[in-house]
Amino acid sequence: IQVSEACGWCTDEVSYLTRCDDLESLKKRSCDPTKVENPRGLIQINKNKPVTIRKKDVPEKLDPEQITQIQPQKLTLTLRSGEPQTFDLKFKRAEDYPIDLYYLMDLSFSMKDDLENVKNLGTDLMREMQVITSDFRIGFGSFVEKTVMPYISTTPARLINPCTGNQNCTSPFSYKNVLKLTNKGDEFNRLVSRQQISGNLDSPEGGFDAIMQVAVCEEQIGWRNVTRLLVFSTDAGFHFAGDGKLGGIVLPNDGKCHLENNMYTMSHYYSLSSEVILENGRLPEGVSITYKSICKNGVVGTGENGRKCSNISIGDEVSFQISIESKECPSHGKPEVITIKPLGFNEEVEVVLNFICDCQCASDGEPNSEKCHEGNGTFECGACKCNDGRIGRLCECSKDEVRTEDLDANCRKDNGTDICSNNGDCVCGTCECKKRENPAEIYSGKYCECDNFNCDRSNNKLCGGHGRCECRKCICDANYTGSACDCSLETSTCLAKNGQICNGRGTCECGVCKCTNPKFQGPTCEICPTCPGVCAEHKDCVQCRAFQAGEKKDTCQQDCSYFQLIKVAKLPQPTDQSFPLTHCKERDANDCWFYYTYAIRNDNKEVYVVETLECPPGPDIIPIVAGVVAGIVLIGLALLLIWKLLMIIHDRREFAKFEKEKMNAKWDTGENPIYKSAVTTVVNPKYEGK
Repeated sequence: IQVSEACGWCTDEVSYLTRCDDLESLKKRSCDPTKVENPRGLIQINKNKPVTIRKKDVPEKLDPEQITQIQPQKLTLTLRSGEPQTFDLKFKRAEDYPIDLYYLMDLSFSMKDDLENVKNLGTDLMREMQVITSDFRIGFGSFVEKTVMPYISTTPARLINPCTGNQNCTSPFSYKNVLKLTNKGDEFNRLVSRQQISGNLDSPEGGFDAIMQVAVCEEQIGWRNVTRLLVFSTDAGFHFAGDGKLGGIVLPNDGKCHLENNMYTMSHYYSLSSEVILENGRLPEGVSITYKSICKNGVVGTGENGRKCSNISIGDEVSFQISIESKECPSHGKPEVITIKPLGFNEEVEVVLNFICDCQCASDGEPNSEKCHEGNGTFECGACKCNDGRIGRLCECSKDEVRTEDLDANCRKDNGTDICSNNGDCVCGTCECKKRENPAEIYSGKYCECDNFNCDRSNNKLCGGHGRCECRKCICDANYTGSACDCSLETSTCLAKNGQICNGRGTCECGVCKCTNPKFQGPTCEICPTCPGVCAEHKDCVQCRAFQAGEKKDTCQQDCSYFQLIKVAKLPQPTDQSFPLTHCKERDANDCWFYYTYAIRNDNKEVYVVETLECPPGPDIIPIVAGVVAGIVLIGLALLLIWKLLMIIHDRREFAKFEKEKMNAKWDTGENPIYKSAVTTVVNPKYEGK
């Protein structure tokens, strides 16, 4: 029961080699389900008062003890090792919840210029808080510095007035509780306005001493068990641990209250919280706790963020899922108590932890039972628990009366050398097999020679995930076979589109097609890169059977009787059939087209063929001859036109060349000296020009 939450114990008195096992294995070993011990953890809510829904304007006022902000308030968890128990915790900031606010003010000299602002701040705080809650109390305190050298001057005059010049300052002090928490606002305003500055020598102030006293002096301050707020007002840093050695202060702060007459005697030795953080008390050994927050607007946090919710205003409600798990049983076996509370709040949830460390049947044991070899043990939970000095499954052996060598011989298989196959111990001549770290992995057998984790694997899964391992052999589930149960007997993965297993071209082995024809490939033997296709494959047979023509006309009866031929006037369409159908269009030697379909239905091959061929009409001679003659004439005319065009272009180029040369020619005007004119002019002497 302590090994794992998945384990059970068979209490049946019938002898079992392994009583402790996972529940499924016990069931397979036919252990009576009513005899299986399998205690489970549980959650019991002992106190579950609902969170308070309170309005400020309601006349009825509640005491702080009557207001609930966290639910539930007490639970009892029964834990079994490895089995977490998860419960919901609700937190709601109650409206008009009582608040105690303490105002702690720095009165060192450096605060002189801020004193009036600080005084007003205190008054403003009180006024604003009274708007938030009607049950409000406020207190006031001040601090300066440790009252020893070198933090202040210890001369008599400086102890009276530590300030220089004409400054009127009050005597230095470490911390003073000026006003105990009260609901009298006028008294607070009066005392704050009367405060005077003091002085010190160094820059850091003694603020931490004051904070410690405010926190631990509950009676003197007047803290109630409600929301507590501390407002710390200063303009300087603070002393670190060890700074007191400069003044001879070597003892650390003891965290106790040291107020006498509202004065600290051991110095010589904003907005309301917007975040809720859960914290828990000390956890028992072996117990772990995890948080998951469900905050405003559905924001979910896990890990460290699972402890808190931010931006929480008054009246907001958030919830947490808290899981508590035990890894082991405590040595004392007694219940443990832990607390869970919101940080800064006094309310808490009390969680009582009980642990399941044994079976219920252990309480019904039969001491000195005759079932345990003459009363040498207690018979409980179906097995013997031997008395001191006795060993064996039935306590039949005495540690003092037997020789180990004699008993070991009974633990060797086939007289070998290995005792219990090196997987167990020989106890009183009987092998008790070892337990493995993984409770699901077990050794078994008379000699611990068997186990359930060393069988063949497939896909990195024991027995391929389709069987169980028994004595290093796989016992396969239905529809699976093989040494690793990796061979499926299911044939649905081998079905081709035509409904045939492996397209009729192979066998289905382990859910995978093994193609018998090397031409075919693919998961269902439907791919054939070198095949002509369905239409081309059956063309000759369809042609010979339907039209008594084609290449197989002479061998049609022998080669083409493998399908049923049906002649139709119109081919069926694929949508008309419930099985795959291939449409084909082929042409014969006479250029005639014939149409057919090929299909396989219920292992029967069917061919539907259109009974008439679609042949092209004969040629018309007259248009062909006329076309040829017209073509020849047109070609001749075209050639003549081209020749004429070329000649015209040539002549124009030559004439243009002549004109260009003529324009560029230059002529001399000189006369030939041997030239004689062929014209002779004779003048009639009688001519008078009339």
